[in-house]
This record gives sequence, C-alpha cells and structure tokens, in this order.
Amino acid sequence: MRSDERRPELGCRPFVPTDMLASMGSLFAELARQASTNARREVETYTREIPEFGFLDKDPRARAETLEHAMWLRRRTVELSPDNSELSKDDLDYIASMGELRAGAGMSLDSRQRVLRVHTALMLREINEATDAQRGGGVDELMRMMTWFAPQGERGIGAYRQGFVRVLRRRIPYTEQVALLARSLLNGDPIAAELAEALDMELPDHCAVTVFRLPDRPTVDRFLENEIEALVKSHGAPVMWGPEGGDGSGELIALFPLSPLSLLSSLPSGAGAAQNPPPRAVADLLPDLVPGHLPDLVGDFARALGRPCAVGTATAPLPELADALDRARRISRAAPVRRASARLRPHTLADVFVELAVADVPFVDDWLRTVARRLEPGPDLLSTLDAYYRHDMHRGATARALNVHTRTLDYRLRRVRELTGIDPGSTRGVRTLSAVVTRHLSGT
Repeated sequence: MRSDERRPELGCRPFVPTDMLASMGSLFAELARQASTNARREVETYTREIPEFGFLDKDPRARAETLEHAMWLRRRTVELSPDNSELSKDDLDYIASMGELRAGAGMSLDSRQRVLRVHTALMLREINEATDAQRGGGVDELMRMMTWFAPQGERGIGAYRQGFVRVLRRRIPYTEQVALLARSLLNGDPIAAELAEALDMELPDHCAVTVFRLPDRPTVDRFLENEIEALVKSHGAPVMWGPEGGDGSGELIALFPLSPLSLLSSLPSGAGAAQNPPPRAVADLLPDLVPGHLPDLVGDFARALGRPCAVGTATAPLPELADALDRARRISRAAPVRRASARLRPHTLADVFVELAVADVPFVDDWLRTVARRLEPGPDLLSTLDAYYRHDMHRGATARALNVHTRTLDYRLRRVRELTGIDPGSTRGVRTLSAVVTRHLSGT
C-alpha cells in the first residue's frame, strides 16, 4: 500500500489554513510559516548525515515522499499542540506506515535510530528558532508546545518502531530477528521492547552476557541454526554472532536472562540474608557470582556449537549490557579453551583476574610463556597442572581425572619442579603456574 493511501486527513487544502494561523499565537504561527523550509532542511540532513539516505539524491519520487512525510509531521504538530490534543489513531497508523516503508526498503536498525535522533533534534531546534524569532516573548506558548511535544513525540516514535518491527517480522528469519534483539539490547536501543514482544520474549532486569570464543568458528549451516533456534526458544536467550577474526576465529554472544531471585539464590547459604542486599550490590561485590542454572545453559549451547571454546560471562542490568559485553569478551580471551561438553563452565572476572592483568603487561606475559616453554619436554606437564589446579590440588581426584596412578602424578609434579624450580603445591607455585597454564590454554 502506498503511503498516500494511508495518510490521514490530507486533501488539497493548504498546509495550515489562514483562519487557523490568525487564531494561533505567534510561536505556532512562526512554526507554520517555516514548516516548508524546515522540512526541506530535514531531508537534506538525512541525505548528508545518514549514508543509507544517499539514494534520495538519485530518486526524485522517494525524495518527494520523504519531504511530504516531514511536512505532514510539522503540520500535525502545529495543529495539535496549541490545544494539547493527542495524535489520533489515524495519525499513529500513518507514522507506523513510515516505519514500515523504511524497513521494507532495507534500512538498518542503526540508521533507523539515527533518523529518530536527527528528527527529534531538528524539531527541538525549530522550536528554539521560532522562540528566538519572537525576541524573548511567547513563554506561555513555548511551555504549551513542550508539554505537547514530549508525550506525543514518544507516542509517535513508538508507532514508528512498531511499524518497523512489523516488516522485520515478516521479512527476515527467526534467528536474524533474535540477533537484532540481542544487538538492540547491547546498544540500548528502545526498539528492543517491540522486537522482544514480536518474538514472544520477556525482557529481564538483568542478563548474564556470555561470550563463547571459538578459535575454529563453525559454518553456520541449517542444522546449527535449528539447534540454536531451539535453544533460544527454550531458554528465552537472545544470541548473535560476533565479528569473525582474521584467523578464522569467532564468537557467539548470548544474553541469558536473570531474575533478582536467581542472583540472590546463588549466594552461599545465609550470606547477606540479614541485610537482604539488592541484586546490584551483590553483583558488584561478588564478580564471580554465577547463578546455579547458568552452567547448564552454557553446556547446552557449547554442545550445539560442537567446537572447543572459551567462555566468559559478566552480569549487568539491561542499561549496562554494553559494558558487560566488553568484560565478558575480555574474560573469554583470557579463559582457557576447552572442548564442548556438559561440564564446560563459564569463567568470570574472579576466575581470570590475574590473567587479565597479565595480558596488559607484555614483559610479565613473556615471562609466563618462557615458563610454559620449559614445561614442553613433558610428559603432559601443562595438562597435568591444569587438572591439578582444577581439582584444588587433590592428588586422588587429579589422578582419576587424568586416568593415571598417583605415583605417575607425583612424578610429573616433581618433573615440573625440576624444570622450573617452582613447587606446584607451594603458594608461589599456585600463583605462578596456574597463570602459566591458563595463559597457555587460552591460545591468545
């Protein structure tokens, strides 16, 4: 359907009738007089500042339609704001049709958000310019305008987003819609609410942003898409692929929803019960806080990926997910790469804070690599130390995990001491050799 077929209350009459101008105050009359100029400026700004609007220079019909949209919005603003009248259902439907038109033309979410920012900024600028033209007068009119502009602007933007999402839901596959939701949440884009509703997902207060770092990124074939889609639907967790590395590596980013109760329930028994601390305070004080169900979710996704991976996670409330992604990504790069299994665990800041600091100090990192090279003659000394520290230096449990006799384990530990001069069971050994092993297994 063409936009002019859905445009409400448009005929061949002038932009604002003369008798209406006469009844308006000076601010509203000034906005009406400048509407055509301001609408053209908006279209020129889109063309200049938003690359996806470059086509307007080559498509006169599209440019005329965009200009018509801009004129219509200004006309309705001048008509409705003096009496603080609301946008009608027809108005909102027409605005939604603009969103549908842009989504149908392939506009990205980033450009859509820029359009909304540019439009809002220009409308505020126009109100300010009209006020200045009154030489300081019209304060009452300005207050009436701003009283109308904030709530009706929010309603209009909501309608635009809804129209945009309607087209996305029809045109793109489910997994791509999920990726758009994940991206919008990480970018703090308000369209996330409409995307989540379209996908029948609830937006939680907190998320565990989890990065699966894959040194060997799998081909995203139909089978893998089906596996991930099933997990997304069962766990309500938006996911997206991160940028592919030049070495063929990649990452899957998952936003696992958390409730405040799940955060508090992951505390040690009785911890903080008397004070009943808020979830945010708990997360700040305990960076290794991992809700009990999170390892199971990580294991499910890791098995679907079917590749060795390193997993980093960080929890945050929705407004801070971008920072949590940065932390989770850094943690995943410091975490060891392990084969996909049900026992694969997500690493937190508390697990790898030493390795994170070491990665930023090259001469310390070089020293740890030198220690690792001394252990290469083996046999299997790095994997032995890895198992030793993962089992809290318990000899029996370590030997069982390695499927060797305890005497064989003792021999290997003595061999580590001979090659490095460091006792694996000493305080120095734990501090140094655990970092050596983790840095080695991270592959970074």
